[in-house]
Amino acid sequence: MDFEREVPVENTTEELQLETLESPRKPFKILRNTEALLRRPTVAALVPILPPKLSDNLQEASDIAEDSLEELAEIDLNNISDWELRPFRIRIGLSFVGFSSLMIIVLALFLTTLHPEMSPTQQIASYWGEYIWFVCLGVAGMFLLGREAMRPINKSQLDDDW
Repeated sequence: MDFEREVPVENTTEELQLETLESPRKPFKILRNTEALLRRPTVAALVPILPPKLSDNLQEASDIAEDSLEELAEIDLNNISDWELRPFRIRIGLSFVGFSSLMIIVLALFLTTLHPEMSPTQQIASYWGEYIWFVCLGVAGMFLLGREAMRPINKSQLDDDW
């Protein structure tokens, strides 16, 4: 028994010549252009219907966004070294840990003030999802910090900064 189809396969697709760019588009330039494409018509539509003070603030915020995105588009990601990103990775890890601990304290305060009739076991049983989210966020921050602590430090880069 032959189960294969005996349908003739025709190659009906045309070969398309794609235009190749000489230099690849930069992600920050794409971000700048896309954001401007969305922001400018929105601001133009909102400014006439808003109160004067609010429309001035919106226009000023739009101008600041234009300038900062223009500066951002000039950054070449290939020139940023791993060493230069280290402080930012540490700050992100510390932010995760700090936010996680803050939210666990806020959750505990919320539960003790609004649900004093519940025992701590009942509180955790009722709000276990929130506890898990905040603990996982803290653990992720600790992993980021641990990774940075274990990352080798090149002496040549250290000498350049001192």
